[in-house]
Amino acid sequence: MGFPGTWMTESESVVYRVVPKCACSTIGQIMFYSDHGEFFDGDIHDAQHGMHKWAMDDSQPVITANVKAHNSFAFTCVRNPYTRILSSFFDKICGIQRNGRRYRGNLVPLLIQKYGIEVGDPETGFEFDQIKSFRRFLLFARDTIRWRRPMEPDIHWSAMSGHISTFIVNGGQYDKIFWTEAFNDGMQQVLDKIETPHAVDLTAIPRFNESEGHGPKRLHPVEDYFDDLSMHLVYEIYKKDFQLFKYDFENPGNKMPVGEIDLHEVHAKLGE
Repeated sequence: MGFPGTWMTESESVVYRVVPKCACSTIGQIMFYSDHGEFFDGDIHDAQHGMHKWAMDDSQPVITANVKAHNSFAFTCVRNPYTRILSSFFDKICGIQRNGRRYRGNLVPLLIQKYGIEVGDPETGFEFDQIKSFRRFLLFARDTIRWRRPMEPDIHWSAMSGHISTFIVNGGQYDKIFWTEAFNDGMQQVLDKIETPHAVDLTAIPRFNESEGHGPKRLHPVEDYFDDLSMHLVYEIYKKDFQLFKYDFENPGNKMPVGEIDLHEVHAKLGE
């Protein structure tokens, strides 16, 4: 199994377990900058050099040796499950991707046909009933996660605890898990614990949101998208995420955590 979704700086200053839709573009660029003194020109997910990634065969033995021996500070970043699944919907389902096409080819036509979802069209300003379509998408997301049909769950809406657990189960240990909602505080705590070839000034780092601008804007407050049934579905999918990362299930409008993350609890619950 190894360490899928794991990135490490070439200097081995730090190890990061990627969780999709949780500031991963910005974190990757900070790691790249900390080694090279410049940002990667393009989407950091496309980088094939300047950084170790589990997806690159040459990096796997280096990452494995480091993580198994816990030679470097290891961290990850999480996000409120309500805003994360909403972001996935607007980016991956409604948005046009970097290649100019819809995400995963036939996925959107399948959703339109099987679940009655509308996604709008860039030509007409993405006009559609966002709340109705999002709630239908939630049913689809639940079906993929619960029953793996009509397809396997996608990394962008599968539970954060699932991503984070593979690192633990295969022998890794986290030193820090922080919240996207308090990004600068959390990322600074990581930077304070490591030594990098180039200093990083977080106040000067741009936000690398690779998904922004190619889909419809969210028209309503977060809480408007979630009725009782939607909240039930979200809890069914993300129960562990709410519990372990201390987010407020009762109030979709509160994106901030309501307690501190207990690393011992995370390792115990996700290492089983």
